Amino acid sequence: MLEQLGLNLKVVYARLWVRVKGSNREPEWIVAEMIIPILTLSAYVYVYKMLNAPPEYAGFVIIGGTMLAFWSNVLWNMSAQFYWEKETGTLEVYFVAPISRMAILLGMALGGMVNTTLRAVALLVAGILIFQAPMVMKEPLTALLVFFLTIIALYALGMMFASLFMLYGREAWHTANLLQEPVQFLSGTYYPMSSQVVPMIVQLLSSLIPLTFGLDGMRRVAVLGQGIEDVWVNVVALVIFILILLPLAKLALGFMENLGKKEGRLTLRWQ
Repeated sequence: MLEQLGLNLKVVYARLWVRVKGSNREPEWIVAEMIIPILTLSAYVYVYKMLNAPPEYAGFVIIGGTMLAFWSNVLWNMSAQFYWEKETGTLEVYFVAPISRMAILLGMALGGMVNTTLRAVALLVAGILIFQAPMVMKEPLTALLVFFLTIIALYALGMMFASLFMLYGREAWHTANLLQEPVQFLSGTYYPMSSQVVPMIVQLLSSLIPLTFGLDGMRRVAVLGQGIEDVWVNVVALVIFILILLPLAKLALGFMENLGKKEGRLTLRWQ
């Protein structure tokens, strides 16, 4: 038991190191990933300013753009990883190794989290300095709690998506491309998800996405200065997402792996 745990921890570290090293080997990539999102944020901030919206809307946009970086990392740098390994012919190496598939994904998640956090912090600082967005954070521990619960829920969702990418390849990839914009809309990335902004049916659909509760909680704590008593519903919702998504991810990975082995769809077959 301890030997297997130690082996899986080595797997986590190995995948983390590769992800961090590979993502930072070209300095111009880091600069581009920091500058380009600021251009998107500036468009929404200036629209709100033109409409004479309350100043906290600039803060909403900055928080939304910062958290969107984690969503993109979950979708492409984690969920699609098994598909890319399949394309390069290394996926079978993972399956013959006596290791946990979730350990591989956990290492990818931690490595991606390190890279994305560095870029998200730079984006947050630049957004506050450039747009002078008001930030009233009275309870930083609550903000950290909501942030980490959101990240865990998102990466649990990414692990579950990884099984679909692993088996269905380009079909799941195109579906993820198709859902990218709707998820940004439903989660309220650039605006508050409230009854004054969107209809009730849209709010119900948005409640199926953990990013919605994470964004709302972060904005309440970091921008509006609210406390744990105001975001406890968000905290409970994120905990429920984690308790549901993590077991589902493990079941989905096992099911898709067994199904793929039976149907011979886990490796490329060259004609």
